[in-house]
Amino acid sequence: MINSVRNTVLSVLNKNNYGYISPSDFNLYAKQAQIEVFEEFFSQYNKIINMENARMSGTSYADLGKVIAEAIETFSQTSSLSQVSAGTNRYYLPSLITTGYDYYMINKVLCYDASGMTRVLKGEAEKVNHSKITMLNSSLLTAPTETYPAYIQEGGIMTVYPDTINLPNEVDAQYFRFPKDPKWTYVTLFNGEPAFDQSQLDYQDFEVPLEDEYKLVIKILQYSGLSIREGEVVQFGLSQEQQQQQPNFK
Repeated sequence: MINSVRNTVLSVLNKNNYGYISPSDFNLYAKQAQIEVFEEFFSQYNKIINMENARMSGTSYADLGKVIAEAIETFSQTSSLSQVSAGTNRYYLPSLITTGYDYYMINKVLCYDASGMTRVLKGEAEKVNHSKITMLNSSLLTAPTETYPAYIQEGGIMTVYPDTINLPNEVDAQYFRFPKDPKWTYVTLFNGEPAFDQSQLDYQDFEVPLEDEYKLVIKILQYSGLSIREGEVVQFGLSQEQQQQQPNFK
């Protein structure tokens, strides 16, 4: 899809001699455009849920919520969290260093008994704020247990309660990761014109669904227009974006 998007963007720019964007600039704009489309999934899903609650949304083939949910679940990842130090109840949150992915949103945290040969699920931890965990721990009736654990976040670290949850492989996080950075890779021909080459080791296509290709084109055109200081390109991108949004969400 990434080559199709780039060809469309260049076609629009070249039609009126607006200018040319280099492969490196295109990759930067493509990265930002994909993040925007990705983040819109969550706001669109929230709007559709509100519409369903108001009985204003369709079902079956008209179930837009299902379509967006499937797109979001493409980025679902479950990883075992690494301890900050052995024997503590503090674990590193998902990141490029710890799990291989940066997280956009943590959906749930699962705690396991990892003392035996196989892991056994204890319970799903509830996220609470710092002031609430202090009050919960101060009472025997409300203090988190291994069956009903809780956790707080601080920076890139998660602290799980009770503190008896303190072994490796005892805490998993199911989260939605950010999409991988797209990269249009190429080989340079003798006349200096780059040619698409997806066999390169660092090649990466877009991860958003194919039906969002037009959104990527529109958003990349907006960034390209800002780069080459062409207001008409920016306005074209904005007008197309508004036209696409109006039929779905009024």
